[in-house]
Amino acid sequence: MRLLENKNILIGVTGSIAIYKSLELIRLYIKEGANVRVIMTNGAKKFIRALTFETISQNKVLDDSSEDWSTNTPNNHIAIGKWADIFVLAPTTANTINKLSNGIADNIVTQTALAYPKVKLLAPAANTNMMQNPLTKASLKMLKLCNFKIIDTTTKELACKDIGDGAMALVEDIFDLTAKELLKDDFWSDRKVVINGGGTIEKIDDVRYISNFSSGKMALSLAKALTYRGADVCLITSSELETSKSIYTIKVQSSAEMLQYCNDAIRVAKKGKMSDATLMDNSQMKLIQKKPFFFAVAAVSDYTPKFPQNGKMKKEDIGDEWSLPLKKNTDILENIDKDGVYTIGFKAELDLKSAKENATKMLENKSLDGVCLNILDQTNQFGSDTNQITLLLKKSEFQLERSSKLEQSLQLVDRLKEEFND
Repeated sequence: MRLLENKNILIGVTGSIAIYKSLELIRLYIKEGANVRVIMTNGAKKFIRALTFETISQNKVLDDSSEDWSTNTPNNHIAIGKWADIFVLAPTTANTINKLSNGIADNIVTQTALAYPKVKLLAPAANTNMMQNPLTKASLKMLKLCNFKIIDTTTKELACKDIGDGAMALVEDIFDLTAKELLKDDFWSDRKVVINGGGTIEKIDDVRYISNFSSGKMALSLAKALTYRGADVCLITSSELETSKSIYTIKVQSSAEMLQYCNDAIRVAKKGKMSDATLMDNSQMKLIQKKPFFFAVAAVSDYTPKFPQNGKMKKEDIGDEWSLPLKKNTDILENIDKDGVYTIGFKAELDLKSAKENATKMLENKSLDGVCLNILDQTNQFGSDTNQITLLLKKSEFQLERSSKLEQSLQLVDRLKEEFND
């Protein structure tokens, strides 16, 4: 499975030192099956030759000198826009930003942008002072009203050796936002989703703790898949894995912290929103809200130290043997408000014989809408990059094909759409 199979992505590059990042971005798009074409300004060609982009994209670059109106191929600023499913401008200089906001179309990139009717992703790259200039800030605000989606810059040491906000976003973040635009689904779009993940850390003292081997990879993959489908995701995790900027992430350690933040996030998710798309009599607005989802993916410790200590306990004080009193931990799934929320639990089992029975009991006893059963063995362990899940629902079950955790997550969210299509 390739995420962007047969999607047509148009990339516009302008004269910024950040242009080298666009080569890596194209590589990521093509790796996931997309068809990529590049248009360049004359300023961009001062940094990288067109031949380099043609080699990476395997398509002829379009610039001011190569427009062709004599055939039906997408070799001009009108036809290439009709070909593209999305237009990504990366990097975009302050000069181009200010031109676009004023409707100036004096090169191939600005002409294509003016003619392109669908969503345009714009990744700025400029010196901090240029980005913070009131004219540029005003231009960005205007572009947000004109079918542009702005990808925030980052703070780092810039090419001019200044340290400030103005560097182009990470290519992985640009890729994720592109995938979200191309893969979003009406069922998941703007639906609020809360996910917990990772193994909880239960303090013994200030240097020791009880935990487990959960990596948090499945929760992160699920968060990414749901983001691609358009959901508004909050990930509450103990994992140190890097997350995308498009995923709102809360880092926690203990199960108590996780429970608190899960309850808070679910409470926020259940609040309605006003939409001007649902005017009732031109004066009233109907309160609408897609039913939220909660995915309990975290491997929460069953027991926690009964008497956690401050500081570090000395082995001289503990002695040759250590009996560590534990108490049964709070069950997160039993202590969240599931009313008005689709709740999907995850259960990892080692015993093949009792796995399904235990998962079914979990589904019934904890009043869940579904359980994802994951049977651990030599080929399917904590921390692996692949997974195989059986989705148990109240009246049916589905075996998802073994695949990468991201592919498995996409299979899961698409199946849930079919089952809970409200």
